[in-house]
Amino acid sequence: MVAALPLLASMLALPVATHADEVAVRAARLEQAEDGYALDADFELDLTARLEDALHKGVALYFVIEFECTRPRWYWLDERVAAAARSARLSFHALTRTYRLSSGSLHQTYPTIGEVLRALGTVRGWTVIERGRLAPDTVYSAATRVRLDVTQLPKPFQVSALANRDWTLASPWYRWTFRSPPLAGADAGGQAGDMDAGKGGR
Repeated sequence: MVAALPLLASMLALPVATHADEVAVRAARLEQAEDGYALDADFELDLTARLEDALHKGVALYFVIEFECTRPRWYWLDERVAAAARSARLSFHALTRTYRLSSGSLHQTYPTIGEVLRALGTVRGWTVIERGRLAPDTVYSAATRVRLDVTQLPKPFQVSALANRDWTLASPWYRWTFRSPPLAGADAGGQAGDMDAGKGGR
């Protein structure tokens, strides 16, 4: 913590960044897969000036992509059917001037900040609902978002994030409804359309 204080002081001296949508959700949809239902989503990320400066000075940034599925119930609270989250670590290698994106055991290096943020914001084939979790021919609500995991920042930055939006980054929840396939006679091609994202929102 003591070692991070000079870096924190230099960060606080930066000009305040403007907060035009640093994270936007461009699209999201569910696709049927062998083991359940997979999420495809596209997030458009842009780091604030303070976060980008911290990254270049050796602070790793952790992002979490979240998904949830609920079944609306008029007589009671919505039923949570499935929830999933996965994290990614973004770091900068000063010697090679490259960016490294790590998720689990997978690691990839990118030459520019734009390329690594595009990779971070592209989700393909992530199984979020296990097969058998959905009742047939039923309407469900799905939602997804991406956010910076502030709890993974060094302690001095966590304190600053409580009062300064330049240290936080999150998309709104992007929500849509879909209908699960009927029990028999489902047309696989037609079902995918039913799972397209309908609308975004908090």
